[in-house]
Amino acid sequence: MIDIKFLRENPDVVRQNIKNKFQDHKLPMVDQVIELDAQNRAYILEADTLRANRNKLSKMIGGLMAKGQKEEAEKVKQQVNEQSARLAECEAKEVELAEQIKQIMMKIPNIIDPSVPIGKDDSENVEIQKYGEPVVPEFEIPYHTDIMERFNGIDLDSARRVAGNGFYYLMGDIARVHSAVISYARDFMIDRGFTYCIPPFMIRSDVVTGVMSFAEMEAMMYKIEGEDLYLIGTSEHSMIGKFIDQIIPGEQLPQTLTSYSPCFRKEKGAHGIEERGVYRIHQFEKQEMIVVCKPEDSMMWYDKLWQNTVDLFRSLDIPVRTLECCSGDLADLKVKSCDVEAWSPRQKKYFEVGSCSNLGDAQARRLRIRVNDNGKKYLAHTLNNTVVAPPRMLIAFLENNLCEDGSVKIPVALRPYMGGKEVLVPVK
Repeated sequence: MIDIKFLRENPDVVRQNIKNKFQDHKLPMVDQVIELDAQNRAYILEADTLRANRNKLSKMIGGLMAKGQKEEAEKVKQQVNEQSARLAECEAKEVELAEQIKQIMMKIPNIIDPSVPIGKDDSENVEIQKYGEPVVPEFEIPYHTDIMERFNGIDLDSARRVAGNGFYYLMGDIARVHSAVISYARDFMIDRGFTYCIPPFMIRSDVVTGVMSFAEMEAMMYKIEGEDLYLIGTSEHSMIGKFIDQIIPGEQLPQTLTSYSPCFRKEKGAHGIEERGVYRIHQFEKQEMIVVCKPEDSMMWYDKLWQNTVDLFRSLDIPVRTLECCSGDLADLKVKSCDVEAWSPRQKKYFEVGSCSNLGDAQARRLRIRVNDNGKKYLAHTLNNTVVAPPRMLIAFLENNLCEDGSVKIPVALRPYMGGKEVLVPVK
């Protein structure tokens, strides 16, 4: 959510930003906000004037009563009552208009960074750099669930009977690899100076609307019936929510946290839930990283965050690339974002395994996260990035470490988390 003062003073910039994000249907919102803001400021001015007059008249009443001029005092009291009634009307209008403005402002996209390429959707994202050499072996790479089934490592049929499509049972060595990857990612980030955290897996509605746009909320979040609680789609939600209504001393920034959580997603409007795969699912686990920092440091942290993911994947011998997300592919709160994609030897292309985002002060404005820097108070900047989400990581891991005989190599970095195993041997 952008600053209303910025919109008031730079409406053309806001309009152009909306056009750059190909959301022209939101252009009328700018004029709506300007009109409502003008009305609200008029009511605020009138209310301030009424309060000042009421205080002045109240003092007059005391003086008149002291002089015994009761009739004149009663007339002034009548004026006070009339002005008090009007003041109540003005204050009610202030609340009403402020809420209308807030609801519209929450739908107007954040101002994107000038470096963001202009494009309609993810097909126009721009490759930044490749890391590692993509390899396509001479033997055929099976579909990832077929590889898992050779190890008796996945049971989709039982999961479908229990919960429906988009869920899975992981078993044996495959389940162990899943847990090993999470544990390795946790320690990887701790070694980089991040504080490990396990957050609440449910959050209240004011946190939900503080960390994401309405469109994202509708497409992702599961609501707990009868409760003001939602299942988190990623631990970023509750981790940023940790700072709601906080004033953080400047010397305590940056806050660098890495968190584990399950993630729950409706995937509404997505490309569809696979019956045989674990690429797009309703429930998975993830290691996340978030940063709360001073505005002048946010772009530096943005580069550090995505580099962490690249380094983790490369430490497991998985080739990756980074993609700059274009304007049309950015969620409304994002200032700048890039995806990390892993190489798929089976598909002979890269696929998304993580996303790094700088949200500027948008989340901080919604959640009222401020910095007190030697008496100067201002909004913090927030960033987030996927360390690793094992379901997709498992796909990349299995495909890139599969041997012709059906076994799977365990990278050196992961072996301590696998009881020293160097290779997984299929049972089928």
